[in-house]
Amino acid sequence: MTSKQRAYLKGLAMNLDPIFQIGKSSLTPENTAAIAEALEARELIKVSVLQNCMDDPSELAQMAAERTRSQVVQVIGKKIVLYKEGKDEKKKIVLPK
Repeated sequence: MTSKQRAYLKGLAMNLDPIFQIGKSSLTPENTAAIAEALEARELIKVSVLQNCMDDPSELAQMAAERTRSQVVQVIGKKIVLYKEGKDEKKKIVLPK
């Protein structure tokens, strides 16, 4: 992913609300499956890491990206933005070249 594409996705993610929360149990297989399913449906999602989670948000973002075969767009504080190119042509986010 180029820096231009990453910047474009960051702009789109600014208006998104987090749809998942990672709590004290950290990144469970159930969380991972739900995140993967949401990425298939939406392509771009925001995840919130709760205060009671002791893991580093950057490490959680990398783990989630590896497990869901997605890409980390950004990690700001306790918010993670993930992107995975979808298969549905009608809903696809068109990235700049």
